[in-house]
Amino acid sequence: MDDVPTGNEALEIGLWKLYRRFFNQAERRRRWNLEADIPWSQCRRDLNPAIADVVESFCAIELYLPDYLQHAMSRSRPSRARTWFYANWGYEESKHSLALGDWLLQSGSRTEEQMADVEGLVSAHVYKLPHESTAGMLAYAMVQERATALNYRNLKRRTSEQGGDPALEKLLTLISVDEQSHYSFFQDAIKLYLNHDPESTLEQLRDVMNGFSMPAIHELADGARRVARIKELDIFGEEHYYREVYIPILDSLGIDRARLRNRIRTRKSAPLPPVVDV
Repeated sequence: MDDVPTGNEALEIGLWKLYRRFFNQAERRRRWNLEADIPWSQCRRDLNPAIADVVESFCAIELYLPDYLQHAMSRSRPSRARTWFYANWGYEESKHSLALGDWLLQSGSRTEEQMADVEGLVSAHVYKLPHESTAGMLAYAMVQERATALNYRNLKRRTSEQGGDPALEKLLTLISVDEQSHYSFFQDAIKLYLNHDPESTLEQLRDVMNGFSMPAIHELADGARRVARIKELDIFGEEHYYREVYIPILDSLGIDRARLRNRIRTRKSAPLPPVVDV
């Protein structure tokens, strides 16, 4: 299903301008080299194992990239702007996956065999899109990217508090900047949709934000253990979502909270968004 109206050139032109701005800024400011820009020789081998457990969980979610791209590209095919964005997005996300996996290996936190086991866990489950409409998936990606950037930022803080790891902290910084840029693109895209079709887009936004859950971690066979580690390190949870994702997004979009209140769940009953990226 694609809810970009046929012949609506203004919306597509707006999306294309967003993509070109995103791409140009990435070329000027954000491109980083996996081998040269991370101090791999400074990986620590005595870091708290809980940190490595969370890195592995984040890496596992990144390994769903083929599923994410398959769905995103096929549904975005009528839009050059969205397909080209997802091509660029896929490249950046693949680099994130490589960086996280390389740290697990170079720090001695995991062996090649253990990483193969993680890949096996991921391949046992196919990711399915949580929303059908284009506006719904753009809204979902917007929320998810902001939450992902928060996850990486908090993991970096916990790493520093545990004595630090220059390699891990640097790669988490680089990834966080990428994720924040992804969030900005999706946020600006939603603003275009709100201007084009405010009521329908608001309905999609309401459904996404009041029932948000990030992809895939619960579906893994050991998902409960992974979520427990994330909670244990206070990286992400219900309060983080409400305070640092939900409210800032509504404020940035200029949407009064009362407009989403008719279906909003209380913070106590809101689902815990598991972690990491699409």
